[in-house]
Amino acid sequence: MDIIKEAVSTLKNGELIVYPTDTLYGIGADIFNEDAVKKVFEVKKRPLSEPLSVAVSSHRDIEKIAYVDDRIMKIAKEFLPGPLTLVLKKKETVPDVVTAGKDSVAIRIPDNEIALKIISRFGFITATSANIHSKPVPSTIDEIKKMFGDKINLYIDYGKLCNRPSTIIELRDKKIKILREGSISLQKIKKVLGCL
Repeated sequence: MDIIKEAVSTLKNGELIVYPTDTLYGIGADIFNEDAVKKVFEVKKRPLSEPLSVAVSSHRDIEKIAYVDDRIMKIAKEFLPGPLTLVLKKKETVPDVVTAGKDSVAIRIPDNEIALKIISRFGFITATSANIHSKPVPSTIDEIKKMFGDKINLYIDYGKLCNRPSTIIELRDKKIKILREGSISLQKIKKVLGCL
């Protein structure tokens, strides 16, 4: 079985995968399967009060789970796929367990062929780094396996990944708020919008 099929099958069974992104390794689970999402929190030892990001595979997918406008789509088309996470007002279809009960959802499109193939074939998955909460993120699958063992059902090895995490911006109420600066600067984002 090829690795994409295996990943899709694992996710359909409500199990977890570790998959490569353009920044770091991530833990993937079906966002619409509450038990699977809770497993992500458990293995990471992450408080349920801290939301998880969601990985989608296209600009059109963003509109399925969040409210967008021309400004949001302009940024998405410029920087995604890529190391940017957009925090947007969520649609009711997104389970509260993913967003920690908040009315916004963090969305990214990872610029990695394996991640994009899995998401386009399966659907939306969690996009949280493969580490214990607040601990450094290991850069190799071997290190991640030592951390999680058989709590993760499928590990996809893509070599060493140790890029900077994605930049996280919140786009609500016509304002841009940077929540975490990564490899894309706020200046670059504002330039696209003509704010400079």
